[in-house]
Amino acid sequence: MNRGSLARAITWGGTAGLLGTAVMDLAIVGFFAAAGMPLGLIYSFIGDVAQQFLLRIGVEVPGGVLLGALVHFLLGVVLGSVFGLAASRIRRLRLGSALKGALLGVLYIEIVSQPILASAPLLVKMTTPDVIQWYVLSTSMHIIYGIVLGVVLALRQRRLARPNTGIDGRSAASV
Repeated sequence: MNRGSLARAITWGGTAGLLGTAVMDLAIVGFFAAAGMPLGLIYSFIGDVAQQFLLRIGVEVPGGVLLGALVHFLLGVVLGSVFGLAASRIRRLRLGSALKGALLGVLYIEIVSQPILASAPLLVKMTTPDVIQWYVLSTSMHIIYGIVLGVVLALRQRRLARPNTGIDGRSAASV
Protein backbone atom coordinates (compact mmCIF):
# COMPACT_ATOMS: atom_id res chain seq x y z
CA MET A 1 0.00 0.00 0.00
CA ASN A 2 1.50 3.32 -1.00
CA ARG A 3 1.62 6.41 1.16
CA GLY A 4 -1.34 8.06 -0.62
CA SER A 5 -3.69 5.10 -0.20
CA LEU A 6 -2.62 4.78 3.43
CA ALA A 7 -3.46 8.44 4.04
CA ARG A 8 -6.82 8.02 2.26
CA ALA A 9 -7.70 4.99 4.41
CA ILE A 10 -6.92 6.94 7.58
CA THR A 11 -8.76 10.04 6.33
CA TRP A 12 -11.86 8.08 5.28
CA GLY A 13 -11.83 6.23 8.61
CA GLY A 14 -11.57 9.51 10.51
CA THR A 15 -14.36 11.03 8.44
CA ALA A 16 -16.57 7.98 9.02
CA GLY A 17 -15.72 8.17 12.74
CA LEU A 18 -16.68 11.85 12.85
CA LEU A 19 -19.95 11.13 11.09
CA GLY A 20 -20.62 8.17 13.40
CA THR A 21 -19.97 10.37 16.43
CA ALA A 22 -22.31 13.08 15.13
CA VAL A 23 -25.14 10.60 14.41
CA MET A 24 -24.63 8.93 17.79
CA ASP A 25 -24.71 12.31 19.54
CA LEU A 26 -27.92 13.28 17.77
CA ALA A 27 -29.46 10.09 19.15
CA ILE A 28 -28.14 10.93 22.64
CA VAL A 29 -29.57 14.46 22.47
CA GLY A 30 -32.92 13.07 21.29
CA PHE A 31 -32.96 10.55 24.13
CA PHE A 32 -32.00 13.14 26.73
CA ALA A 33 -34.59 15.61 25.42
CA ALA A 34 -37.31 12.94 25.55
CA ALA A 35 -36.25 11.98 29.09
CA GLY A 36 -36.17 15.61 30.25
CA MET A 37 -32.45 15.43 31.00
CA PRO A 38 -29.93 18.24 30.34
CA LEU A 39 -28.72 17.94 26.73
CA GLY A 40 -25.05 18.56 27.60
CA LEU A 41 -25.00 15.96 30.38
CA ILE A 42 -23.04 13.37 28.41
CA TYR A 43 -20.33 15.87 27.48
CA SER A 44 -20.18 17.17 31.03
CA PHE A 45 -19.73 13.65 32.36
CA ILE A 46 -17.07 12.72 29.78
CA GLY A 47 -15.30 16.02 30.49
CA ASP A 48 -15.26 15.34 34.22
CA VAL A 49 -13.88 11.82 33.68
CA ALA A 50 -11.21 13.20 31.32
CA GLN A 51 -10.34 15.91 33.84
CA GLN A 52 -9.83 13.31 36.59
CA PHE A 53 -7.60 11.26 34.29
CA LEU A 54 -5.53 14.31 33.33
CA LEU A 55 -5.22 15.40 36.97
CA ARG A 56 -3.78 11.98 37.83
CA ILE A 57 -1.02 12.48 35.27
CA GLY A 58 -0.33 16.02 36.46
CA VAL A 59 -2.26 18.06 33.87
CA GLU A 60 -4.71 20.62 35.22
CA VAL A 61 -7.60 21.45 32.91
CA PRO A 62 -11.21 22.42 33.58
CA GLY A 63 -13.65 19.55 33.10
CA GLY A 64 -17.20 19.96 31.88
CA VAL A 65 -18.95 20.21 28.55
CA LEU A 66 -16.17 21.71 26.42
CA LEU A 67 -13.52 19.17 27.42
CA GLY A 68 -16.09 16.36 27.14
CA ALA A 69 -17.14 17.31 23.61
CA LEU A 70 -13.51 17.67 22.54
CA VAL A 71 -12.50 14.28 23.97
CA HIS A 72 -15.63 12.58 22.60
CA PHE A 73 -15.17 13.83 19.04
CA LEU A 74 -11.40 13.27 19.06
CA LEU A 75 -11.92 9.68 20.17
CA GLY A 76 -14.53 9.22 17.43
CA VAL A 77 -12.15 10.46 14.76
CA VAL A 78 -9.08 8.59 16.04
CA LEU A 79 -10.91 5.28 16.55
CA GLY A 80 -12.50 5.67 13.12
CA SER A 81 -9.08 6.29 11.57
CA VAL A 82 -7.69 3.13 13.17
CA PHE A 83 -10.65 1.10 11.90
CA GLY A 84 -10.35 2.60 8.43
CA LEU A 85 -6.67 1.70 8.33
CA ALA A 86 -7.27 -1.84 9.60
CA ALA A 87 -10.14 -2.43 7.16
CA SER A 88 -7.94 -1.37 4.27
CA ARG A 89 -4.85 -3.35 5.32
CA ILE A 90 -6.21 -6.62 6.74
CA ARG A 91 -7.84 -8.88 4.16
CA ARG A 92 -10.31 -10.48 6.63
CA LEU A 93 -11.55 -7.02 7.58
CA ARG A 94 -12.36 -5.99 4.01
CA LEU A 95 -15.89 -4.65 4.14
CA GLY A 96 -17.44 -6.27 1.07
CA SER A 97 -20.98 -5.29 2.03
CA ALA A 98 -22.74 -2.71 4.17
CA LEU A 99 -23.94 -5.50 6.47
CA LYS A 100 -20.41 -6.80 7.04
CA GLY A 101 -19.23 -3.21 7.56
CA ALA A 102 -21.96 -2.56 10.12
CA LEU A 103 -21.29 -5.79 12.01
CA LEU A 104 -17.52 -5.33 12.07
CA GLY A 105 -17.92 -1.64 12.99
CA VAL A 106 -20.11 -2.52 15.97
CA LEU A 107 -17.85 -5.37 17.08
CA TYR A 108 -14.79 -3.13 16.79
CA ILE A 109 -16.19 -0.20 18.78
CA GLU A 110 -17.72 -2.39 21.48
CA ILE A 111 -14.35 -4.06 22.06
CA VAL A 112 -12.05 -1.01 21.88
CA SER A 113 -14.34 1.17 23.98
CA GLN A 114 -14.35 -1.16 26.99
CA PRO A 115 -11.19 0.25 28.64
CA ILE A 116 -12.51 3.77 28.09
CA LEU A 117 -15.92 2.93 29.57
CA ALA A 118 -14.32 1.10 32.50
CA SER A 119 -12.26 4.18 33.34
CA ALA A 120 -15.35 6.23 34.26
CA PRO A 121 -16.30 4.41 37.48
CA LEU A 122 -12.61 4.15 38.38
CA LEU A 123 -12.04 7.90 38.07
CA VAL A 124 -15.38 9.37 39.15
CA LYS A 125 -17.50 8.29 42.11
CA MET A 126 -20.53 6.44 40.74
CA THR A 127 -23.25 4.36 42.35
CA THR A 128 -23.96 0.87 41.05
CA PRO A 129 -27.14 2.03 39.24
CA ASP A 130 -25.12 4.89 37.68
CA VAL A 131 -22.50 2.43 36.41
CA ILE A 132 -25.19 0.19 34.91
CA GLN A 133 -26.89 3.18 33.28
CA TRP A 134 -23.52 4.37 31.93
CA TYR A 135 -22.77 0.99 30.35
CA VAL A 136 -26.26 0.50 28.89
CA LEU A 137 -26.38 4.00 27.39
CA SER A 138 -22.79 3.85 26.10
CA THR A 139 -23.17 0.38 24.60
CA SER A 140 -26.41 1.38 22.89
CA MET A 141 -24.92 4.56 21.48
CA HIS A 142 -21.76 2.81 20.34
CA ILE A 143 -23.90 0.43 18.29
CA ILE A 144 -25.06 3.48 16.32
CA TYR A 145 -21.47 4.70 15.94
CA GLY A 146 -20.27 1.28 14.78
CA ILE A 147 -23.04 0.92 12.20
CA VAL A 148 -22.35 4.34 10.68
CA LEU A 149 -18.58 3.78 10.76
CA GLY A 150 -18.77 0.37 9.11
CA VAL A 151 -21.39 1.25 6.49
CA VAL A 152 -19.60 4.42 5.36
CA LEU A 153 -16.30 2.56 4.98
CA ALA A 154 -17.98 -0.43 3.29
CA LEU A 155 -19.61 1.87 0.73
CA ARG A 156 -16.25 3.54 0.15
CA GLN A 157 -14.48 0.20 -0.33
CA ARG A 158 -17.21 -0.99 -2.70
CA ARG A 159 -16.87 2.18 -4.75
CA LEU A 160 -13.12 1.71 -4.97
CA ALA A 161 -13.51 -1.93 -6.01
CA ARG A 162 -15.78 -1.07 -8.98
CA PRO A 163 -14.09 -0.56 -12.31
CA ASN A 164 -13.82 3.07 -13.34
CA THR A 165 -16.83 3.65 -15.59
CA GLY A 166 -17.88 6.66 -17.60
CA ILE A 167 -21.30 8.28 -17.89
CA ASP A 168 -22.41 5.75 -20.51
CA GLY A 169 -21.51 2.85 -18.20
CA ARG A 170 -18.56 1.68 -20.28
CA SER A 171 -15.24 1.10 -18.59
CA ALA A 172 -12.77 3.93 -19.06
CA ALA A 173 -10.22 1.32 -20.18
CA SER A 174 -12.47 0.13 -23.05
CA VAL A 175 -13.06 3.62 -24.46
